[in-house]
Amino acid sequence: MRKTKLIIALASSLACSIAAADTVFFSTQARPLEEAQGMREMVLKGFDEPVQFLPQEDGPFFARIEAEEQAGEGSLGLLGALHGDFPPIESALDSVNDLTPLLTEAGVSAGYSKLGKLGGQDQKYIPWMQATYIMAANKKALQYLPEGADINTLTYDQLLAWGQNIKQETGEAKLGFPAGPKGLIHRFLQGYLYPSYTNSVVTEFRSDKAKQMWASFKDIWAVSNPRSTAYSFMQEPLLSDEVWVAFDHTARLKDAFDKRPDDFVAFPAPAGPEGRGYMPVVAGLAIPANTPDRAASVRLINYLMQPETQIATLRATSFFPTVSVDFPDDLPHSVRISGAAVSTQANSEDAILSLLPIGLGDNSGLFSKIYQDTFQQIVLRNADIDGILDRQASQLERLMKEAGAPCWSPDLPSEGACPVK
Repeated sequence: MRKTKLIIALASSLACSIAAADTVFFSTQARPLEEAQGMREMVLKGFDEPVQFLPQEDGPFFARIEAEEQAGEGSLGLLGALHGDFPPIESALDSVNDLTPLLTEAGVSAGYSKLGKLGGQDQKYIPWMQATYIMAANKKALQYLPEGADINTLTYDQLLAWGQNIKQETGEAKLGFPAGPKGLIHRFLQGYLYPSYTNSVVTEFRSDKAKQMWASFKDIWAVSNPRSTAYSFMQEPLLSDEVWVAFDHTARLKDAFDKRPDDFVAFPAPAGPEGRGYMPVVAGLAIPANTPDRAASVRLINYLMQPETQIATLRATSFFPTVSVDFPDDLPHSVRISGAAVSTQANSEDAILSLLPIGLGDNSGLFSKIYQDTFQQIVLRNADIDGILDRQASQLERLMKEAGAPCWSPDLPSEGACPVK
């Protein structure tokens, strides 16, 4: 009872502190001072109604939404947050089904639109902005692409043949992966390789398809630069010419594209037997159910989803648009080079969307370690694939049960902890 009274008091206090006519944009995104300033001065300045942009740490963000939901009276006009932030506050959100035509007209991918339904029938948030991982190549490598290969629709078999051709013609292994101490090889495994071969991250961890996947990746690794185990940011070996073809987060390829824009190309990650797995970091826009002026919130969403506003948001936050845009010439080289690949990857007909882990809490690090350890044992130490997958699957199953984390995309929804077959 005491907690409820405190929450209601908090909600009343907060509501009184905000000018009634302002639309309050409450966000877990664009928190750094420079990004928040960019949102106010570069993005929201063009909206012809008063908006208060209030970036928040996760704790205060959730606490205030809970307080206003319990109080039955709200002051917030718009919520901006990552996909994984929305399920815990779903009951506090209004449906935005009336805005779904906007998604189609703006060119938002069907996969992102589906994410905004949070597994239900109603649209709960509008996909606002995104970041992700892509491939990069030195243009010197393009002459060694296998016959008929298109880098925008590459397969893992073609990536292997590409690496083999380069090694045969130059004598060097020029593929590269971020498998160093601070590298993101676990995101490659979780978001790209596993979905492409198994259409799963957890459930099919030790399936026959997973065994085929690991065998195929061992072949790819055999034509990859062995120094990959030291690489954390792939922009560095790309700039030193140690590596010609690489996978990494867009932010970790930035320097290569900015310093030598005429030497590199960006393209989507390859596809496997099940499709083209990719891992987006998606942020969305949602309207609280008790918002004081829903029409104003809708107008603000429409404004934020305009192509020119999405470009302004990109400049302010480095998150890429979710709508179709033409990138202007005055953007940094890295943005223009990466942006085209990000859009092509998200809109690929065979795309398989693989989300960042959801619901693991403090076990997130242990979850990633299972994939890192599996990679080290199978690929680097040539251990028996069946035996390692059985052992690691037991750890994964135990971790999922301890966390009680249901499945997330691309695994099918589960009742309770996501199962490991």
